[in-house]
Amino acid sequence: MVRDETNVPPPPSEIAAKNVPPALPKYPDIPPDVKDNSHVLLRPNNLFHPMDKSPVPAVRERAEYIKKHAYCAHPEHAKTKDFQHIKFTCPDCGVPTYCSEQHWLDDYENHLNICDVLKEANEDDHDLRSGRFFPEFEYPGPQIDEQLINFTNWDTYLYTRNFNAIDAARQMRQVTKLLTYPTTVASVLHELSPYSLKERLTNEGLRSLSALRYTLHPPLTGAGQEIKNIRTTPPPIRLFILGARAESSLPRDVWYQLCFMFPRATFHLVFIGPESMQGRESEYPLPDRTPGNPFGAVQERVDYHMKISTFVEYFHTLHEAGTFAPYDPYFDCFVLFHPGLGHPGSAPEWEHTLPKLLETKLPILCTGYTETDLNRDVEWVKDKCKGEFDILMEPGENRFKSLKWDINDDDPTDLSQGNWGTWAFRGKRYETTKKEAEVESTN
Repeated sequence: MVRDETNVPPPPSEIAAKNVPPALPKYPDIPPDVKDNSHVLLRPNNLFHPMDKSPVPAVRERAEYIKKHAYCAHPEHAKTKDFQHIKFTCPDCGVPTYCSEQHWLDDYENHLNICDVLKEANEDDHDLRSGRFFPEFEYPGPQIDEQLINFTNWDTYLYTRNFNAIDAARQMRQVTKLLTYPTTVASVLHELSPYSLKERLTNEGLRSLSALRYTLHPPLTGAGQEIKNIRTTPPPIRLFILGARAESSLPRDVWYQLCFMFPRATFHLVFIGPESMQGRESEYPLPDRTPGNPFGAVQERVDYHMKISTFVEYFHTLHEAGTFAPYDPYFDCFVLFHPGLGHPGSAPEWEHTLPKLLETKLPILCTGYTETDLNRDVEWVKDKCKGEFDILMEPGENRFKSLKWDINDDDPTDLSQGNWGTWAFRGKRYETTKKEAEVESTN
């Protein structure tokens, strides 16, 4: 009997190949409902790569920039004044740091002080470009009034704001890199602020912040959608963010966290500075300057509770034109993120702006990358405006600084953290006094 080969079933392996979909690659940070992770470039156990040999083109370009612009950190160059560009990449941290392997070996003990931090920053940058799913960037929405926010530190803040649980240190560094901007502002202005007269806040600071808090936390008025419940709406809180750079391009849902922390207030964020639209021209082309918009401001309406305006101009120019006048201490506040007031490269530009800021008598909240950067700004203001300003909050470390380390591409040995420290000041107010003769005559 001849066997009929046409009725022989195929082997099980062929049936599985045709009907069973391939298993998804295992990646712990991708939730089960996400079916396609083909975009994942790097796995969590494969984040370390020398920058100049990175599989990410943007990281390789950054390494080339460092080699072209940064100089070797070996102390011998400072003695001989013979500075050499960086050519050698440390095999331990993966960051270009020295002009040769010999100089790297000679200065290895000094390099060990920052090698681990450089490696961490290198891996964090690769993680951002790994293509993985980022659950830490899913931000919570509004919460009930009875659920108070705890501004003690990052852990208590994220917990009381109902963020997704963040167990990994790297995820914590990534989320605080963005949230440090709105949370730093809120931690100072909020009625539950951790800063008080017992901790860094001065008497003048309490006066200024009390005015803002009165507007940020208005009493319940019974407002509603019915005719009988209509109430007048106060003007928005204007936050003037001067010298805006990276903070002006943050995702809008990051800044919108302010509306959840102050649910009964509205905000108008005003980004001001010549670099406030850098890299975003294709997204928001600058409008023509017209009589109705003389400074070519870019307007964004995020929501009913938030409006954003961007001016590619210096503040002193806008101030002299009366663009924002009148100012109100109950509704207005200045914020300067890493302004570099005392830095030799930017101090001349701030010399024109600082007197205009002090004229407004509004609180000015400043941050710094490092303790050195912060103290340099404080000393510069004291030197330029001695006796013309009041300290509102003493300089010190910010509870809500970024936990992610940043590498300075012009000097890779210079490490910093976004908004490391904070302080605040304001133009001096002079109280009205009467002469003794006038007081006696009135009596």
